[in-house]
Amino acid sequence: MGQVFIQFLWLGCVGFGGPAAHIGYFQRTFVTRLGWLSQAEFAQLLALCQLLPGPASSQLGFAIGRHRAGLGGALAAFLGFTLPSFLLLLAAAIGLGQAGTNLWLDAALHGLKLLALVVVADAVLTMSRQFCKSRLQQGIMVATAAALWWQPGLLTQSAMLIGAALLCARQAAPANSHPVSAHPPHWPTLILFGLLFVGLPWLAQGPASQLVADFYRAGSLVFGGGHVVLPLLQESVGHSLSQPQFLTGYSLAQLVPGPMFSLASYLGALLLPATPLLGALLATLALFLPGFLLLWAMGPCWQSWLARPRLAGAVTGINAAVVGLLLAALYQPVWLSAVLAPADLALAAVAFYLLRVIRLPILALAALLVGASLLLI
Repeated sequence: MGQVFIQFLWLGCVGFGGPAAHIGYFQRTFVTRLGWLSQAEFAQLLALCQLLPGPASSQLGFAIGRHRAGLGGALAAFLGFTLPSFLLLLAAAIGLGQAGTNLWLDAALHGLKLLALVVVADAVLTMSRQFCKSRLQQGIMVATAAALWWQPGLLTQSAMLIGAALLCARQAAPANSHPVSAHPPHWPTLILFGLLFVGLPWLAQGPASQLVADFYRAGSLVFGGGHVVLPLLQESVGHSLSQPQFLTGYSLAQLVPGPMFSLASYLGALLLPATPLLGALLATLALFLPGFLLLWAMGPCWQSWLARPRLAGAVTGINAAVVGLLLAALYQPVWLSAVLAPADLALAAVAFYLLRVIRLPILALAALLVGASLLLI
């Protein structure tokens, strides 16, 4: 457990670049350098984490820690990888909360909102090419985004995800398909996941318990990577925070190493301002917990289950709808909060080119946008 914690703590301190970069770090560290697992074992764990909702890179780290040292190793991997970003975003939330109104600070934060616009636009383009290759998948993406622009809300999000899964499951199932034998999941963990998903909203009686329920629900529905947490959290807890606060946290989560889900640390501290540390802890644990429970529950059976055409089809439908969720969030709240003048649009266009074509690092892009926003005061 000590070895697992030290290795993941180091990766949590230097792991810039988002989930795709984290997977590369893990492969070089745990397969090539340390030899904790083979390339085939690494690929199997990665495929499982891509299939399930939750933070794919953190789930992969959790799975590697479990492979190395059981449940204790899994928890040590999560703690080590998440701790640096948790502390940085908690400090940012406390510091910005005490800073008060300042013209220079407002301009710098506006630059971070433009960064969020560019990053989300890049994620939409990348994910649409990956998950929306057929006409049906492209139609699901557009229909999901249109439905959320027309009638935003968690109910619409859930309905579009379920509808996309059912539609693609039906399209994918051949008429003469035969059942595929499957190992059972770990039922106690799966039942615990379901009970928490259904029961936490009913048990929420105060700000802290409501915070846990909201973040747990968002973590249960995040298919497709860390960027998708933006529309889900905006719908779940956006009513309790202003859009500038929300987008500032999202932008800051791009700048720190470690998992993007650490955005929960920033938002949790703002939602419980009297006890920011407690709020950050509760929000972070609640957002990560569903993905870890599902990973633990489905580990024994996922390969045989994925061989079923209906389930494989449902996964493709969910992924396409997830791109639609992110496309809807690109307009509201991201675009409406970031683009306030023609100069903002010009900066965003240049920054998108620098990120997408020149491959400028996120930290350099953030410095450029913040600097430009300060010059335009």
